[in-house]
Amino acid sequence: MTFTNDKAIYIQMADRLCDEILAGTYKDDDRIPSVREYAVLLEVNTNTAVKAYDELARANIIYNKRGLGYFVTKGAKKQILKERKREFMKERLPELFRQMRLLDIKIEEVCNLFNETNV
Repeated sequence: MTFTNDKAIYIQMADRLCDEILAGTYKDDDRIPSVREYAVLLEVNTNTAVKAYDELARANIIYNKRGLGYFVTKGAKKQILKERKREFMKERLPELFRQMRLLDIKIEEVCNLFNETNV
């Protein structure tokens, strides 16, 4: 994983795990990689991975079964979607609209491009 400078690495790691939950890699009550496994996979310090897992546990996205590891909380996908939609609508969309106005991009152009895209 390539990390950017706009967010702390542990937040980017937490976001990646959320992306994996959204993509269906991990479902409700699935075991996720251990802190150590995830740190090795992403080539980061174990303490950074611990911070990412702590962040996700505080947000009730994952939970720890002592001696067994971390698991995806039931309903985590729905919770992640709700929060990400809220963030997109409140923080990213207003900036997108501002740029569209500055560049004189019509909503129809965006809709057409959106409908043509297979992403």
